[in-house]
Amino acid sequence: MKVSTDQTLIHQKIYAKELRSLIPPEAFIPDPSKLVILFINLTILILGWMIAARLDCWSPSLLWLYLPLSIIMGNSVVALLFSTHDLMHGSVIKNARLTYIISFLGLTMLWMPPTLWKAVHNRVHHNHTNDLGDPDRNYLYEQSSTWGKWIQDLFVPSSEVNPIWFTVGLTSAWGVHTFRNLTSVLFFNRESVDYVPAAFTVSAKDRRAIAGELLMMIIIHLSILAYLGFEPLKLILGYFLPIGIGYGGIIFYIYTNHLLCRMTSVNDPLINSMSLRVYKIFDLLHLNFSHHTEHHIFPGMNSDYYFIVRDLLETHYSEQFNLLDAGEAWNLLLQTPRHYKDENTLTDWSGKKSVPCSTSDNSKS
Repeated sequence: MKVSTDQTLIHQKIYAKELRSLIPPEAFIPDPSKLVILFINLTILILGWMIAARLDCWSPSLLWLYLPLSIIMGNSVVALLFSTHDLMHGSVIKNARLTYIISFLGLTMLWMPPTLWKAVHNRVHHNHTNDLGDPDRNYLYEQSSTWGKWIQDLFVPSSEVNPIWFTVGLTSAWGVHTFRNLTSVLFFNRESVDYVPAAFTVSAKDRRAIAGELLMMIIIHLSILAYLGFEPLKLILGYFLPIGIGYGGIIFYIYTNHLLCRMTSVNDPLINSMSLRVYKIFDLLHLNFSHHTEHHIFPGMNSDYYFIVRDLLETHYSEQFNLLDAGEAWNLLLQTPRHYKDENTLTDWSGKKSVPCSTSDNSKS
C-alpha cells in the first residue's frame, strides 16, 4: 500500500517550534525526582514477592486478602513501564550509563531489553509514527496472513473480536508485541520479516546487547519463581496475576494510542496519535501517559507539564486534535475493524468492510 502525500499534514517539528515559546522553560529540565516513583514501584513488587513467599503459612480462608496486593503490584508493573519510558526519553536524568542500568531494572518485568526499546520505540516509532515503517501500527489488509497478524486479529479490540480471546489478549498482547520484535531482530534482523507490522534492523553491537539483556532478564524471572518455590498458589497470586493485571493496564493505553488513527506520510502527531481523558488518579499513577499526542510533540518533556500542551492544542488546533474520553475511545475500538485498507480506511480480515479511520470529527469536546 502506498501512502499518499497530504499537503494539509504538519510535521511534529513544526508543532514543537510553534508551541515551545508558550511553555515554561522548566518543563524541559530533567526531573530526577521521577526516579523515586520508579524505585517505589520496584519496592512494592519486591515486598509483594516477600509476602507471597509466606502464603503457605496463611489460612486458606484468608488467601483472598492477598488479591488487593496483586492489584497494587499490577499497577506497579504499569508504572514501571511508563516511568522507564520517560527515563529513556531523557526527561529524568541525562547520565547515559545510569539511565541504562535503571532502565534495565524498570523493563525487566516487561521482558523488554532496554536496547530493543530504544530502537523500536525511541528511534523507529517516534520517527515513523503510524506510517508504513511503524512497528506499532495496525497490520495492512494486504500484508501476508502470518502468525503475527493472525494473533493480533484474534486479540486486539475490534468489531469482529471474540470476547473470550479479547480478554485473553488484555493480559497477553504486550507479550506478543515484545516477542514479535525480539525474535525479528535476534533471529533475522532484516526489513523483510513479514510477521511484524513493520520490520526494522539494529546494529550487530545492539543485537548482542539485546541478547545479553534478555538472558539476564530470564535469570531474574527464574530467580523470582525459585524464590516463590515454584508453588502454584504463590506463582498465581504473586507473579502471574500481577503481571497479567499490569500488562492489561499497559495495553489499555497502547491500544488507543494510534490504532484508531489514520496513517500519515508526514509525522503529524495530531492526526496519527490520540490522547485520552481519564480520571485524575490514573494520570497521577501513570505519569500522564494518557497525554499521548502531547508526548509525541515533545518526547523529552517532563510529563508533569503535558497539561499545558493539551491546553495549547485545544486552543490552537482543536479541529485536528484527537482527544477522547477513555470509554469513548474503547467503544470506537470495539465498533471498528483493525486492519488498514488504505491510509484513511480500516477493514476486517476479509477486506469486505470499509470504515473511515480518521477520528478528528469524534474528538471535539
